[in-house]
Amino acid sequence: MSTPPKRFYYKQNRLKQLRAFCNAAQLNSISKAAERLFLSQPSVSLQVRALEQELDIVLFERRGPRIQLTPDGQILFELASPLVEGVDTLSDQFAARCGNVEAGDLDIAAGESTILYILPEYTQRFAARYPNVRLRLHNLTGRDGLAQLRADRVDFAVGSMWEQPDDIIHRPIFTYDTVLIAPQGHPLAERDEVGLKDISPHGLILPPRHLSTWRMVDLVFKQNNVSYKVSLEAGGWEVIKKYVEIGLGISIVSSICLTDDERIKVISLAGHFPKRSYGVVMRRGRFLTPAAQRFIEMMDPNFFQATQDAAKAEAAS
Repeated sequence: MSTPPKRFYYKQNRLKQLRAFCNAAQLNSISKAAERLFLSQPSVSLQVRALEQELDIVLFERRGPRIQLTPDGQILFELASPLVEGVDTLSDQFAARCGNVEAGDLDIAAGESTILYILPEYTQRFAARYPNVRLRLHNLTGRDGLAQLRADRVDFAVGSMWEQPDDIIHRPIFTYDTVLIAPQGHPLAERDEVGLKDISPHGLILPPRHLSTWRMVDLVFKQNNVSYKVSLEAGGWEVIKKYVEIGLGISIVSSICLTDDERIKVISLAGHFPKRSYGVVMRRGRFLTPAAQRFIEMMDPNFFQATQDAAKAEAAS
């Protein structure tokens, strides 16, 4: 039996090579790509190297344990990624066209406040309607959530975005006011309206500095040339509300976290802070499984029509 021509052999294995390459590019790591694909690291390295040899280009720059796409690698990734994703999600796309949501996994990234205050209703409804879909909620915010989206480790995220990168789509669904919360007996608790200068002398309890709430507070106070001070940094709205209740400070929060059971005074800051919008966050170009589509439609029945309209408006501008 004659040996197949070299080019025919490469075409036979092209999908494996491109899949290895695309996963390594998404994760910036050969070893992590191997782990995701259930292959050995040398196997992934060989597939990437074979692709480089056939195309006569260098796909990655090696920087210690991490790798980064070269300009040629970036071009190939943009061309190959939709092809690999299309093949790998063929069964899901077929099920979507047929309207079937019978089984599979659904991974959603969200911050603690979203998981606690927004998602319970929809998670309960989804689980009742699609009991064979395994639903996983990943407690992730900010950079961690975006990293998981870009690596396709979650289908989509639900949350608030202060800044939107070019490769990410954020479609707001829920809107909440920004409010001041103060303990009973606090000087500001006796007032129905407060300004930034009224808040300035009092210690604030805020979420960690890298999260959007801190950045929003910092921006608003700086824009108005008013100083502020942080007396305590604490993670999670439930923790913050508890520490406000016991008198350790005041806080600026989204009204998403309020249940009317707290022993605190709530004062609107609508004249000083923007509303906070929470919605679906997706990687641009990401295929959504039937399960992901059904979950999003439960939160907003008009979501996909609005997304199509926005895309048409963006293309026309």
